Amino acid sequence: MTRATSIGIIGAGDIFPAYAKGLAQFGNLQLIGVADAKLEAAQSRAAEFDLPAMSLDQLLGSEAEIIINLTPPLAHRAVGEAVLKAGKHLYTEKPLAGSFADGAALLELAQSQRLRIGCAPDTFLGGAGQAARALVDALRIGRIVAGQASMMERGPDDWHPNPEFFYRPGAGPLMDMGVYYLTQLVQLLGPITRVSGMAHTSWPARQIPRGPRQGEHIKVETPTHLVAGLTFEQGAFITLSTSFDVWKHKSSHIELFGELGSLVLPDPNQFGGELELCVADGDWVAQAPLAFTGRHRGLGVADMADALRSGRPHRASGEMALHVLEAMDAILRSAEQQSPLALQTRCTRPEPVPAGFAASLQVQEQCA
Repeated sequence: MTRATSIGIIGAGDIFPAYAKGLAQFGNLQLIGVADAKLEAAQSRAAEFDLPAMSLDQLLGSEAEIIINLTPPLAHRAVGEAVLKAGKHLYTEKPLAGSFADGAALLELAQSQRLRIGCAPDTFLGGAGQAARALVDALRIGRIVAGQASMMERGPDDWHPNPEFFYRPGAGPLMDMGVYYLTQLVQLLGPITRVSGMAHTSWPARQIPRGPRQGEHIKVETPTHLVAGLTFEQGAFITLSTSFDVWKHKSSHIELFGELGSLVLPDPNQFGGELELCVADGDWVAQAPLAFTGRHRGLGVADMADALRSGRPHRASGEMALHVLEAMDAILRSAEQQSPLALQTRCTRPEPVPAGFAASLQVQEQCA
């Protein structure tokens, strides 16, 4: 059995438990400690998951080969640079950084240090995304010419204990949630060449509707409703809507329209879910997802660790994350300038997840 890769985490916030539980599923990973700018937060999480609590310097000086950054987006560059300068591979929660310039600086540093960067979301590696990938690659709906994607909700005001950062630059519905949709589309269709965006802020301040902070107001510093047109290198034109201003809607998460039919995908924020395929004007037929349909947060880390051992490229790559970050950054700038923008970066589609991959990652548990 291959030696497990040692993993450390910086950031003991609300997403930490999902990672700690997810990483425990993979026999090729071993979580060795957690650090946080607030020592008491690290100590609390360490006690909860029976881990050592460390200072940042201790974690950077530890035997961890990959360090996961779970800090807020605007801290991603500074924390990521510290990880890379310590000689560690970096895996970061999405988005790669708070701006395209910061993300590009991280990739440049990693390349100069001959280190790797991985980045969430890794949900595209799940059963739904990989089943869709197989259908697309097999040309079941032919060449994809158009599509639409929709992430519209009321926002995290009523469920997140500290929702302010969702309404600051580097977050908002596009950077926080649209990243799942764009990553899924890029792994299915390849890189984006051009974007055109429109953006709107419906309210300058939000009032927290329930919970312990009910009635408090949040200043809104980033657009909360965005619509974008995306032109892909392979020729498809996709419209993307992201919003924190909508109570309910009936739009599908992602729909792809090809020369031979259509394909509907489930929520790309999940690993599983049902797909539907329609050939020409026939009936919709449900398509079964492949492996990894549960709560596999950290799958991208496990794949990255396996890739480091074998020398192959990892799938949730920094290059793809930078391309998606540039697309989001460009959508915001396009909306502000009221003009379409061409993208500078390109990325290759990650390789599909092969059959039997769960065994190679020594998956110990399939979480429902």
